[in-house]
Amino acid sequence: MKGEEWPEEGELVVCTVQHVKDFVAFVSLDEYEGREGLIPISEIATGWIKYIRDHIREGQKVVCKVLHVDTQRGHIDLSLKDVNEHQRREKIREWKNESKASKWISFAAEASGEPQAAIESALYKKYGDLYSAFEDIVMNGREVVDKLGLTKQTVDALVEVAKENVRIPKVTVAGNIILTSPKPDGVNIIRRALRSAEPKIPDVEIELTYIGAPAYRIKVTAPDYKLAEKAIEKAASAAIGVVERAGGEGRFIKKPKSGKSA
Repeated sequence: MKGEEWPEEGELVVCTVQHVKDFVAFVSLDEYEGREGLIPISEIATGWIKYIRDHIREGQKVVCKVLHVDTQRGHIDLSLKDVNEHQRREKIREWKNESKASKWISFAAEASGEPQAAIESALYKKYGDLYSAFEDIVMNGREVVDKLGLTKQTVDALVEVAKENVRIPKVTVAGNIILTSPKPDGVNIIRRALRSAEPKIPDVEIELTYIGAPAYRIKVTAPDYKLAEKAIEKAASAAIGVVERAGGEGRFIKKPKSGKSA
């Protein structure tokens, strides 16, 4: 559940449809325990709606935009039509991640004896959400949560749960290195150049493949594009430098981003 008691106007929220009437749908807000909202028929879909149940039904999970919050009267007005498909998918993904993270925290609370609410409050205060904390632990180690005021037992439990459950997605970038050498020992020079194109960079995998002289494919896999692109530039530059210092020539041909890998 969210650390806040009420959603903010403009926020996207995951809802469960409770009741559908002729001109309005009533929903519960999954991230705000005990809070309910309504979606007037004018905010269900664009255009004229003949039958509201053609667009929304009881039990359905929907993503809505918060239009207005009246805390005094307990009213939350929502819009379904103002949420596009990309926003819906991203919000559902985020909500599922938060649900998983909340469950993981319950495991840590049970193992450490620290109240779940206290753990969630500490993580919300630093990260604004729960799942990001587990990603940070996996990527940067326990020190990222060592100073949150949690007990050692709790931090130990959070680290253990993170390592068991969180898999950081990776991205891949690739390109071709063209290496030529006019020297009699050119083959050895290029071998040295290729060895230099595999620098040891934490969390980065570098793979070199022979395509056909004078071309070699270089592929870099890393947690994010910034690190991947920095690594591939470093690797290509190292190889080209070796060849050029030996009187040869080299150039790097970068390929378009190939996206996230499993």
